[in-house]
Amino acid sequence: MSTAPVEKYDLIVIGGGMSGLPLAQKAALKGRKTALVEKELLGGTCLNRGCIPTKTMIHSAKIMHHVRRAAEFGIVVGEPKADLRAIVQRKDDVVKLIRNGAYRGVEKIKHLHLIEGNAQFKAPGRLAIGDRLLESATIVINTGTEASIPPVDGLADVDYLTNRSALDLIELPESLVIIGGGYVGVEFAQMYARFGSRVTLLQRAERLVPNEEPDVSALLLDVFRREGIEVVTGAAVVGVRQAGGTVVVGARVGAQEKTFRGTRLLVATGRTPNTASLNLEVVGVETDSAGFIKVDNRFQTSAAGVWAIGDVKGPPMFTHSGRDDAEILYRSLIKGDSTATVDHRLVPHAVFTDPAIGSVGLTEAEARKLGYTLKIGVQPFKAVAKARAIGETDGFIKIIADDTTDKILGAHIIGPEGDNLIHELIIAMQVGATFQDVARAIHIHPTLAEGVNVAAGGVHREEGAE
Repeated sequence: MSTAPVEKYDLIVIGGGMSGLPLAQKAALKGRKTALVEKELLGGTCLNRGCIPTKTMIHSAKIMHHVRRAAEFGIVVGEPKADLRAIVQRKDDVVKLIRNGAYRGVEKIKHLHLIEGNAQFKAPGRLAIGDRLLESATIVINTGTEASIPPVDGLADVDYLTNRSALDLIELPESLVIIGGGYVGVEFAQMYARFGSRVTLLQRAERLVPNEEPDVSALLLDVFRREGIEVVTGAAVVGVRQAGGTVVVGARVGAQEKTFRGTRLLVATGRTPNTASLNLEVVGVETDSAGFIKVDNRFQTSAAGVWAIGDVKGPPMFTHSGRDDAEILYRSLIKGDSTATVDHRLVPHAVFTDPAIGSVGLTEAEARKLGYTLKIGVQPFKAVAKARAIGETDGFIKIIADDTTDKILGAHIIGPEGDNLIHELIIAMQVGATFQDVARAIHIHPTLAEGVNVAAGGVHREEGAE
């Protein structure tokens, strides 16, 4: 048993990711003595091995794609070549600059104590970090997730990549097989294909990014195939083996058994919560069958004095929703705001492929299932002047509205700057604007945003609807 003195705090936050870090900072700035426990690096998955590094490298891949298309714009260049070592170094430099800023910010806050190490519950209100014992009546868990590894025969004997290790390759794979066609899988597939790898993507579902609108998935599939990416949907991987310098992947596709080969293998099959080492059973924190922590609409767990925010509590698992988790919990715990809950929260998302995907609210299928009669407007980017001018005409803007109130129920964009253009419709939904409000607002010409304006103006009642 440890004989170390117990260190007492007003608040302990386990995990310095993009939820835990801002919560700890704001609480400390309000005078609360706060311990921020981090076992790796501040910034969590997003900053160190997710959002920022992937988008930095994706941008390099997009520049390569533009260079290859230069002749379309009257520019004469040679075939580009990816210097993966330099690309990774640039990624590391960008991440380090932002992360160093986070550490400097923590150091400046008087009541904030950064403690490095792995936290484990020892008793209600008490944690052990190595030989140190910390105590608080208020503990917040923000330990995030890691890559899920499926129980595929032979996978453990293969040197496979995850989203984490795939960001550190300095030699471009000649060929890359990716298992998983969700957000992570499609972003890495296009990025490495543009760098010059021959990419095969195996997706168990019947379409890519299956949580998106079906016509979004279909367009992305068309783009991928035009860029030379082999996409196989309905592919259930049944076995993996190493054959010299080649990874051999066996998959059941329909009634057939097929074999796919690559020099490297990337597993992108979802996320697993980092809860196994926390010793949650000691304090009675309940988890679901996958290990995600169960919380109520104020992030309270089943244990008194323990809350959970960010990805560790399950969907939605985005940095921006995690930051909002932190803001809601700050208002609730520190400011005593009884109205601070996730009820009626609107959480948008994006997929950073090219064309980019931006979505908010209900899909068409979800709206129909809820019994809405719909008005729908769709504007293809090929009819948007600015999209033609810049040579990026793949995609469309789709607005789904309630026929009774004309309020926007959902919006889905796949196209140039789709991840940015969606924000106009997020605000419209947040403030309860109708599609007519968006249609009547003057939009600058020529811009991509005109497409949003025209899509809203084209919203109409379904045929046969009364």
